Amino acid sequence: MQDNKEIYHDLRRSCVVCNSCRYCEGLCATFPAMEKYRDFKKSDLDYLANLCHQCSECFYDCQYAPPHEFNVSLPAQFARARKESYKDYAYPRIFSKAFERNATLSTAVLVLVLFLGFILAQILGDSKDIAIDGNFYYVIPYHYMVYTFSITAILVCLVLCLSVIKYIRAIGLRGINIKAILKSIKDSLSLTYLGGHKGEGCTYPNIERSNTRRLFHHLTSYGFLFCFIATSLAAFYEHILHISAPYSLSQLPKLFGLIGGVLLCIGVLGLFILKLRADKEIKDIKSIGMDYVFLFMLFVVSFSGLALMAFRVSEFLSPLLWFHLSCVMAFFVMIPYSKFVHIFYRFFALLKYNAEE
Repeated sequence: MQDNKEIYHDLRRSCVVCNSCRYCEGLCATFPAMEKYRDFKKSDLDYLANLCHQCSECFYDCQYAPPHEFNVSLPAQFARARKESYKDYAYPRIFSKAFERNATLSTAVLVLVLFLGFILAQILGDSKDIAIDGNFYYVIPYHYMVYTFSITAILVCLVLCLSVIKYIRAIGLRGINIKAILKSIKDSLSLTYLGGHKGEGCTYPNIERSNTRRLFHHLTSYGFLFCFIATSLAAFYEHILHISAPYSLSQLPKLFGLIGGVLLCIGVLGLFILKLRADKEIKDIKSIGMDYVFLFMLFVVSFSGLALMAFRVSEFLSPLLWFHLSCVMAFFVMIPYSKFVHIFYRFFALLKYNAEE
């Protein structure tokens, strides 16, 4: 397995070759940004790696790609560097190392521990007849659910902020202005650099152009946003309007949750299939394991949430609720050590690029 120094050594050499050639400078933001450097520090390569959207068009256009002796394979090399950046800027490193060594086992153990914790919460709590109206708080006490998730969310946000700040300081983000911020938000929300030439799409998972990846990314992103809105609305209903769960399909928390869950399931499943089908030359086999686990967990969280809606008033409510909450909390814990951080790293990479432009 390549160590950190070898990964960056190979990527640095490829960037030097690309700067000498410049055939791909019109493909995306990565190459104009790359041309500003003569020597590449690790932080420069981390910036470029997170600016790359892995559309892979440069690989198919490159005359120095494998089997050429220069072995320029930027999509895979940038993928390795991105993984290293997630690890290097993470707090605390011990959790990052655990997920890196065996993401599947670490996640499975985490879900199991949380699952047993929620069972214990029901045993020690005031459990009632759950078949009356499907009220979650009959299964797990309201205060236990709120406190555990609130504490977890605060800690995750703190750790994530520390990681992002460390990354921002490393890449040297300067000269920010309103125009650059607005352009970066637009590029992030529209996935500009997955659109290819004239909106024809990118060459992922293979040489054929397609907007499929862009579409699945949008479904996943906005599905996640809808689920977040649903949770926020539920808190608003509970604490401001004093309307307690369970909610009907005509009420906004349930409606946003249903739409978000469906979008997430479709989007995540689509991205997972594309990763499986992707040309092996454009992906890094050694670093893709955590991506698979991340997508799998996101799918399980959304699917188990939909299952809860379907079987809310049934004898399956308790085990489904334990499982869903365990997966949600495990996903939260994974966030600072998974590809989720790429959302923030890429945004600030785009912000640096647009500010410099």
